This record gives sequence, structure tokens and C-alpha cells, in this order.
Amino acid sequence: MAKHDLDPNYLDPNYEPVVNHSENTPFHQVLAARMQRRTVMKGTVGAALASVMGLGLAGCGGDSDSSSTTNTSDTPDVDVANTELGFKAVPVSTANEIKVPEGYTSQAFLPWGTPITGSYPAYKLDGTNTGADQEQQMGMHHDGVHFFPIDLKAGGNSSTEGLLVMNHEYINQGALHANGATYNSNGNRPTDEVRKEIAAHGVSVVHIKQDSNGTWDIVFGSPFNRRITGGTEMEIRGPARGYHKLFTKFSPNGNRTRGTLNNCAMGPTPWGTYLAAEENWHGYFKTSAAERPREQVRHGVDGTSRYDWELAENQADAYVRFDVTPGEGSATDDYRNEANTFGYMVEIDPFTPESAPQKRTALGRFGHEGVIFAPAKEGQPVVCYSGDDSRFEYIYKFVSSKPYYAATAGGYLLDEGTLYVARFNEDGTGEWLPLDLNDADFAAKVAQAVTDGAVGGIPFDGFENQADVLVNTRLAADIAGATTMDRPEWGAVDPNSGEVYFTLTNNSNRGKEGYDGVNAANPIVENRTGHIIRWAEAGNDHTATSFEWDIFVFAGEQGTETVVDDEVIVSLTDDNIFNSPDGLWFDYNGRLWIQTDGSDAAPYQNNMMLAANPETREIKRFFVGPVGCEVTGVTGTPDMKTMFVNIQHPDGNWPDSSDPRPRDATVIVTRDDGGVVGA
Repeated sequence: MAKHDLDPNYLDPNYEPVVNHSENTPFHQVLAARMQRRTVMKGTVGAALASVMGLGLAGCGGDSDSSSTTNTSDTPDVDVANTELGFKAVPVSTANEIKVPEGYTSQAFLPWGTPITGSYPAYKLDGTNTGADQEQQMGMHHDGVHFFPIDLKAGGNSSTEGLLVMNHEYINQGALHANGATYNSNGNRPTDEVRKEIAAHGVSVVHIKQDSNGTWDIVFGSPFNRRITGGTEMEIRGPARGYHKLFTKFSPNGNRTRGTLNNCAMGPTPWGTYLAAEENWHGYFKTSAAERPREQVRHGVDGTSRYDWELAENQADAYVRFDVTPGEGSATDDYRNEANTFGYMVEIDPFTPESAPQKRTALGRFGHEGVIFAPAKEGQPVVCYSGDDSRFEYIYKFVSSKPYYAATAGGYLLDEGTLYVARFNEDGTGEWLPLDLNDADFAAKVAQAVTDGAVGGIPFDGFENQADVLVNTRLAADIAGATTMDRPEWGAVDPNSGEVYFTLTNNSNRGKEGYDGVNAANPIVENRTGHIIRWAEAGNDHTATSFEWDIFVFAGEQGTETVVDDEVIVSLTDDNIFNSPDGLWFDYNGRLWIQTDGSDAAPYQNNMMLAANPETREIKRFFVGPVGCEVTGVTGTPDMKTMFVNIQHPDGNWPDSSDPRPRDATVIVTRDDGGVVGA
């Protein structure tokens, strides 16, 4: 999702190697000629989907569902008529500052290094804060974020006090340390540097409150203020708990692990907890093994690690665990399985600071970008969606086995259920394919793969059990026959219609020789600018196993068109050109907010956030970030009079021009007249 400053390969946003060679391209012949013609039309991509299918989807859900829906207490009732965009679009910008519409004010808040807990160690301009300091300060590279009203558990929806919870995806070593990352004469890294880097990852929980003048600040000394880091002890939950492929020296029974890493997007649960996604975790581990198990091959764990944490001078288990090379003994004597304890959604209860985070393995193991829940219905299963943020990977849905009851709901609902992967058909329909050994069709496909002896070039001799399926979710999805996507990232569910939206950020390899060709849902050859897809579940029932889909908008330069039934529905102008859609969020009134992580080059310039009316597809640029940043993570107070937007990896000395180090930060956006943001 985010840029990286170490390896040239990381110039592709948050580089992850293409490791899907399953050739799941059932439609790649269908649109090739059409798209080859369209790609030479400067500034126009057009919705090949709609041209082929004649689908409009305007209200793609069909009849509304009459069953009752329970709002979480921090999700106020919505008004379908209240999705208009009542602001003047902001121009593109190259300035090293935040740009918001006329009548709005922005303010940087909680930058990296801000003390939030413990002894509240002050941030030092020269980079000499210690690892212990960093464990008590805001982490680096702010990402997914959510505001929990302080009275949420009591059924309230305060907009003046709450817990702001956010992810810290990765780090800038040059800014984090006084002299960047260093090594001693033996090639080892100073232990405290490694400790500091691990501490700068993870999640921050910050108790904040607005004073009578409307100014937000930390509630210092609050028991809720908390840092979860790459070293925090966590519980393994769900089907993979106790599975032998998770056995390590630290947890010989496979029930625990340490830390959460590369946390990108997130998802608030209907019961008031926070799920942090583990996205590109593979790069933190290395192996010297001549033969790697499929759990490592399919994710790209190889002979190098991103930060060399395994080379810490103090060869304690807390650091050597990032080398997953098998030793001479058993799995409980080393850390060969450590990487198998990453790649999950991690549940954190912000209102119970003494609780251990829970890794929910039933939601699958892959490069989770985040998770988005459908509205919870009393007495019905819980449903959530997640994208695997890598080129040619998939979109997943989880449906719980147990029903939701507001009075007793909790994380246990995420431990039992069915994980599905999406297949997008050429005609605008889609299917959810169960990754369940008890499903006859899936079991038959697994048996055929065993007969074939390999899946996408990876040797395959079957799955031991359902835990094995979930630890190898990508491989299972390959076998099921899912549709390869152009980097599925954030998702969002329209609170008014129930339609599900996902960003497909980009895929410059689509259609190149040796890679998958186009398909109906991903119809652009060498897709460098991305698009947003949406679907409606059959009968407006999120547990359904079929759906109808269309493409909401194609990103691109001026004149890029999205066409439905030969009618131009969207034609991008100076007010709304954008590329590489990434972050996605529906506010409590039903406006769709789109964040970008793309090129800083003309005509797009600095990355931005736009607002969209899902009913009319009107799109306007609302916010532009500083130089070199990614605009990622957005939330608001229940009354939508305060918006929180995260800025990640700015290039310059933002937000403080007197500070020589760039600092990721949250930006508070408010209307000068105190009104609803975006209205």
C-alpha cells in the first residue's frame, strides 16, 4: 500500500512480488481486442464491463431487504437524500501542505513520536529517542484509523470524546534513527535500533477529547492510551489455533505469537472492537532453506528480510525469530513456523487495555488490506469482506456460523464460519466460492489438484485439514478458481443501499507477456491508474453466494470515461482526476470517500482524497496532501463534524517546517461554520 525507501523494487507501492501463477483467467480472451483499441484513446478507458453486459447497477441490489438491521451505536441512522457534495472542489497541488475546500480548516494532530502513554517521553528532533521511548509514543506511517465514541459500550455516540485507534504500517529508517539504520563490523544491527523499529510498527490507541473551543487533545494519564507493537504478545484464535504449522519455540502448542506487522487498513466490528490488517508481512522474514514450504513460496518469503531484524547484536528470540530457516531439531526448537503466525486480521479491544490482541485465523491468511463488515442483523450471521493487496490476488468474504445478537456479540463470532473467495463472471454476475473441505465442489477441485501434483507451479499433495486450508488461503483460492484482481485494497459497504465497493488500485503487469490477461472485472491492459468495483448481493442478503457487479468508476486523467449502456456516466475533469484509488470509506450519511496512493507526477500531482455521491456518481476532490505522501485512513465523529485523515510517508519536513524529519500525522478537518463535513 505504501512506498518504501530501501529496495528499488519497493518503488511499486508497498512492493509485493507477483506470486500467483495459477492462471485463473477465465475471461482473458473476451476483452483483449476491445481494450487494446481503447488503450490508444488518450485519456479514455471506458467501462468495457458495461459495454459488454449492458449493466447499469444503479440500485444494483434489487428489492430492498425487509429484515431488521441493527446499527452499531457509533453508526448513526443514515439519510439517503443526504449524500450531496456541498463544497467547491480543490485543485491539484504540488505544495508541501494540506489543501481543503473553502470554508474548511485542517490541523495536524498526533504526529509520529508524540508521547501517548507510560512516562510520556518527549519526541527528540535529532532522532535519539530510544526503543523504550518509541514503545510509549505514536508509531510511524499512520494508516487505517477509526474513532470510537467514549460512551460506545453504554450505547452512546459521543462526538466530543473517544478513542482514536490507528495502524502504523511500516517505517522510514532514515528518519527514525539519528543516522539511519546502522551495522557493526560483524554485520549485525544495534539491538536498540531493532527494538525501536519493531516498536514503531503496530497500533496506537489514543484517548482524545474536544474542549469547549473545539480543540482536540490527548487525555493524558487515561488508562485507555496504549501501544500495541511488533513485539506485543498475542493469542491465536480460530481453526489454526494449535495447528502444528504454527508451533514455534515461543509457543510450542501453536496458541500464541508476538507482534503484528505491516498493518494497513482496518475494520471496526459491530461489537465495538478494532481489527488491524496484516498486509505485506512476508518481507519481514528471511530463510536460507534450499526448499521452502508452500506457506512461504506462495507469499514470497525468501532469502532477504526488509529490515534485517534477525541480525540484532543481541541474538534474543525476540529478534532471531525473523529468520525462519529450519534448524536441526523440531519446529518447537526454532522459528521455522514464525511467518505462519502472521497474515491475519488482529482483533484489539480498545476499551479493555489489559486484553491480549487476538489473531482471527478463520478470516484467512494472506495480505489483508483491511476488513469491512456488512450491517449486523439480529439473529443472522456476521458477514465481512477483505481484499488481498497484491497484483493478481483475490477478494474474500467470511460468513460466521453463529448468529449475531447485540447483547452478547463478540470476537468469538469470527472463529467459526465459512471463508469464500469471489469469482466475477463476464455477464456481470458473480459467485462466492467456499474454501471449505466439507464443500463437495471444493473438495473435488482439491482432489484434482492432488492428481495434477501442483498448483501454479507449487507442488501440492493436498490439505491436512481446514486449518491447513486457512494457513494456505491463497493456494486454496487458486484451486477454487477465483478471479485474479488488480490489487484489491480497501472495501466499504454503502449504509443506504448495502452495496459493497472495493478499490482496485493498479496492476501494471496486467496483460503483459507472462502474466494474466484482462478479465471482465479488470479490463485494462497494464492498468496503471486503477478503478473501483462494486456489487450487490443476491436479494440484498450479504450471506448470499451470488451477486451482481459493475465498475463504479475508472481512475485516470482528464477525459477518462466510465460508460454504461453506451452512455457516459462519469467523465473525469480537473475537479476529480485521480489515480490509484486505495483508501475507501462511507461516512455515516452515505458519502463515499476515496483516497489515493499513486504517482505524484502531472496531471495528478500530490496524493488526495475525493468525495463521491454513490447515487449520482458525482465525484469532487476534497483534500490534497503534502509532497510525497500517501493519503490513507479516514474516519469521523458520529455527527460528522470532525474528520480525521491520515498522512503517511511525507517526503519533506511536514508538518513542522522547523523539524528536519518528516513525520506521519493525522489531520483534523472541520468546517468553519461547525457543519457536517462534505455536506
